[in-house]
Amino acid sequence: MSTLHVLSHSPFTDTRLSSCLRLLGSADGLLLCGDAAYALQPGTTLYGELGARSGLKLYVLEEDLQARGLELPTWAKAVDYPGFVDLSIEHDKVNTWL
Repeated sequence: MSTLHVLSHSPFTDTRLSSCLRLLGSADGLLLCGDAAYALQPGTTLYGELGARSGLKLYVLEEDLQARGLELPTWAKAVDYPGFVDLSIEHDKVNTWL
């Protein structure tokens, strides 16, 4: 059973992203949207941690990536809103980290 984990809060204001990373299963996906896209700022500890995780299925909402002036790392995939819907359908559950 796979879960799509959706985070929208800045990873620099609380520990949601770290908690989520500890719980991710091998079949799970992680979608960063809103201020969670800031986790993809090059040079940050989180950026290095995300890039070093082999097998991580990491997605970022393209609109939020562009709005924050960030570039997509090679180890992540940008999705649009229809892609977000597709991810939600592909996974058995969706867990939004409020």
